[in-house]
Amino acid sequence: MARRGKLVYQEAVGMQTASARMTPESIFRIYSMTKPLVSVAAMMLVEEGKIQLTDPLSKFFPGCKNLTVSVARADSVYARVTYSMVPAEREITVQDLLRHTSGLAYGEITQNAPVREAYAKAGIYQQGVRDYDSRELTPGEFVERLCKAPLAQQPGTMWEYSLSVDMLGRVVETASGQRLAEFLDERLFKPLKMADSGFWVPKDKTARLAQPLAVDGATGVKVSVIDVSAPPKNDSGGAGGVSTAGDYLRFSQAMLNGGQLDGQRILSRSTVALMTSDHLGTRIAQPTQPGELLMGVPGYTFGLGFTVRQGAGVAGVPGSQGEFMWAGYAGTFFWVDPKEELVAIYMTQAPSPIRPMYRRLMKQLVYQAIVD
Repeated sequence: MARRGKLVYQEAVGMQTASARMTPESIFRIYSMTKPLVSVAAMMLVEEGKIQLTDPLSKFFPGCKNLTVSVARADSVYARVTYSMVPAEREITVQDLLRHTSGLAYGEITQNAPVREAYAKAGIYQQGVRDYDSRELTPGEFVERLCKAPLAQQPGTMWEYSLSVDMLGRVVETASGQRLAEFLDERLFKPLKMADSGFWVPKDKTARLAQPLAVDGATGVKVSVIDVSAPPKNDSGGAGGVSTAGDYLRFSQAMLNGGQLDGQRILSRSTVALMTSDHLGTRIAQPTQPGELLMGVPGYTFGLGFTVRQGAGVAGVPGSQGEFMWAGYAGTFFWVDPKEELVAIYMTQAPSPIRPMYRRLMKQLVYQAIVD
């Protein structure tokens, strides 16, 4: 944890592996905490005029223009749900990708059966193999197969957590002419001195990689996580990253500082403000709010790459209006509170349904310690 630009608390607890203790230098699979990094990368290109938030996805991938939507209808006579395919009413935009209103989905999460089945057939969703892992597809294969599958909703109508930022990573590659890993390393990791962040762990660092328990203690289910020992065929902008607590603290502190750290500017102050504003409003449906998915509490909207707190109240956890955050499938979690000038990073390697409880507890412990 850091406050007002200074590290105020750091502790490594428990085991990194079955035989090695956790250390401050331990490396973690951060899964969805890759999304804020890639969202920042996209906004760098927005600042340069290479991307606009209103750009249609087909500008970068013409094959993603005429998409279909799988529409669910309740059949009260036979007490079942049926689906029909209709044309998308408009194209997916870059803003949709950043705020998860694209109509794309996750096979692991969506209740839309035809979408889930199409993802499984395309090799994007691997039920019972590894969750949130499509590293065996090339970038071209990923885009082509995903755009052949139906959307789960009409673009711009509903917030559904999804593969949107994986697709955004492909947009970054096309707009920049660089592999996503190379772009992030050059434009984000090196300037901020995030030396242990990337999409795979080199051999000389594998001894520092945290591993989960073989079986989840809460459910008794076998735990399986992505293999980060070698470069993937595609850099997953939604779930493929690795990092350390110290590296992610530097990224988060730069965002708290309005886009700069130690003289290195990655974004303008106005762009950070845009990213951490409400981009859902009242026109976009939220059957499950972002805060409910993350911590089991309402009170949060979504910006461009982050969930954002709407007010001091409503949410069943302490915090401030305007704080922004996200988390990862394997238990990682972070938030930035501009009002309190606070950054907190929590890294574990434990996929489990009890993750929201630990995130709530972490917030409670941090805020009760503020005494000024």
